[in-house]
Amino acid sequence: MYKIAVITMGVRLNDEKGYTRFRYICEFLTDAGYQVDLITTTFQHWEKAQRDLDKIRKEDYRFGIKFIYEPGYKKNVDLRRIRSHAIAARNLTELLEKEGDYDLIYAEIPPNDVALAAAEFAKKKGIPFVADVNDLWPEAMRMVLDIPVVSDILFYPLKRDAEKVYSLVSGVIGTSDEYRDRPFQEGERPVPRETVYVGNELREFDEGAEKNKEEVQKRKGEFWVSYAGTIGTSYDIRTMVLAAEELLRRGKSEIRFKILGGGPMKEELEELAASRNISNVEFVGYAPYDKMAAYLKASDILVNSFVRKAPQSIVTKIGDYLAAGKAMINTCMSPEFRAKVDNDGFGINIEPEDVTILADAVERLYREEDVRLEMGRKARQIAEEQFDRPKSYRKIEALIRGLIEKNQSEG
Repeated sequence: MYKIAVITMGVRLNDEKGYTRFRYICEFLTDAGYQVDLITTTFQHWEKAQRDLDKIRKEDYRFGIKFIYEPGYKKNVDLRRIRSHAIAARNLTELLEKEGDYDLIYAEIPPNDVALAAAEFAKKKGIPFVADVNDLWPEAMRMVLDIPVVSDILFYPLKRDAEKVYSLVSGVIGTSDEYRDRPFQEGERPVPRETVYVGNELREFDEGAEKNKEEVQKRKGEFWVSYAGTIGTSYDIRTMVLAAEELLRRGKSEIRFKILGGGPMKEELEELAASRNISNVEFVGYAPYDKMAAYLKASDILVNSFVRKAPQSIVTKIGDYLAAGKAMINTCMSPEFRAKVDNDGFGINIEPEDVTILADAVERLYREEDVRLEMGRKARQIAEEQFDRPKSYRKIEALIRGLIEKNQSEG
């Protein structure tokens, strides 16, 4: 039985907030016959608090879990976060030196220094290292801090570590084509790579929506335009709030905007809506996954709302948006995703940060019911074909198996 370490600083364990991608990878690989250890941090990123390790150790998991100490931080972009990850990286090296009897290391990047610790250990041990590229640092950091020269100096260690990690990969999984190909920006190498969208489990999404549909009540005649995700710097929720105001001016009070999620800009945007008496916007707050699914299914349009400079590509929420089977309005400027929206026909691309353009797009899809419903049908089809984890994650297992067998045959 091959033994694998899956390393991530961001995973949702039982009853926590956050994303399930890496837990699912661990379960998927366990079911495929591997012995899997999840190596993660004592600090829970979404809760911004230390985990109750005693409680977790009493819970039932199909894979092993090992924790490395990380002091934590209060903000997503913060010098304390950089320091916290540096400590986690050192502790990861210590753990692997003591207990790292693995046939392959699979680690997410970012955090870059944590991934580098994993990559350097794999090189030292002569085993394959697979990078799961699901964001780009320091590119994403520049959304918050982009000062000529200063940012270059501050972010240089992140860039240096990223390039080192990319140079050590045996295989690459990217959550988009752009992320998949980023390690080869400095030059092509004969390294296996696959795009595997973050995706979701359609069965879990559908069951959650069904279970909560009575709780998520939509009044007769209402038309919902919804967003689910972080309310932060990269996400253009302000334009959604002001587009709701514009639609009120146009007499479309039945068009209601639902904003699900939390984040550093939530309070400011709630105050904006209240101060301007924008009565057709509701900040729902954080919703558990099953309740969020019910909101998305009850909606008429879903907005993938990003500011112009956002570096994101095909983000986590896309799988859930598509699963809901609703038309999408996309403001993300990623060429890859904009092409996908056009080619797959599940929505429309518009320019970001423009209130009138967003209000016009909403009103158009509100009027053109046949177009809207056909986009929703195509969205669900794409979800089933490309984003359903039980199907799509087979590519991860096949890449891992190929690397281990090749490494062992070569001695």
